[in-house]
Amino acid sequence: MTRKDFLKKLLKLSAIAAFPALYSWQIEPFWVEFVQRNLPIKNLPKELEGKILMQISDLHVGDRFDYHFLIESFQKAKQFAPDFVVYTGDYVNHGNAEDHEKLKKVMGNAVMGKLGTFGILGNHDYGKNWKDLGSSEITCQILESQGIVMLKNAQKESNGLNFIGFDDLWSPNFDPMSVMKDYDASKANLVLCHNPDVCDKDVWNGYQGWILSGHTHGGQCRIPGVITPILPVENRKYVSGEIDLEDGRMLYINRALGHSFQVRFMVRPEITVFKLQRDEI
Repeated sequence: MTRKDFLKKLLKLSAIAAFPALYSWQIEPFWVEFVQRNLPIKNLPKELEGKILMQISDLHVGDRFDYHFLIESFQKAKQFAPDFVVYTGDYVNHGNAEDHEKLKKVMGNAVMGKLGTFGILGNHDYGKNWKDLGSSEITCQILESQGIVMLKNAQKESNGLNFIGFDDLWSPNFDPMSVMKDYDASKANLVLCHNPDVCDKDVWNGYQGWILSGHTHGGQCRIPGVITPILPVENRKYVSGEIDLEDGRMLYINRALGHSFQVRFMVRPEITVFKLQRDEI
């Protein structure tokens, strides 16, 4: 092999080796996937069958990536003309003043449901050590100023669909039983719960139905079936997508639109587009 041939091969190998790093840093973190699937709900009013419910989770507005990606994704999401939109926590990354100013700009372009828009808080919305109540209140004020109904251990019915929202598991305000004590199985219920680990807590009062979560980001980097190195939950089966909890509850974990660090590999950012169906079982 000549020196020239050797250098050509070395350059080619270097390019091949560099591609995964470039892809996971500059391409996949901004390659949003609109996941479309059905969502069967017991007691769903007939007039809501076929309506669109969109889940957006884990924006992580802050200094880790360009927030204009979120605004661009919102513009694409609006093309689905959702009837309901739910935001399932972690709107900011650090919960400081800079994050909140950027969040105002992002949420000024928020996707809103024609029939209702609801939100819950995540751990990052509570700032440092997930204990900053002031930070969480500012986040709530920003969201509510845009018309988003924030559910903090509370429930709200809209057009026959009852939204039950838990405050975050790691926050000082986690108290799901304050709302679940009033759980009414005769309603068309849907639970919003940022951290899926709550599914293993004794707080459900016989609830049957769907739970929409976020928090995990799907691990951000993983080789499915082989390794998911970073997963911020105790129950390692809570990665992403649909999980049958085998007790009448179904869990869906959104992979997050934003990211705490600008790196993703085989875990594209997600906005979930659910089509509501009547569950006749």
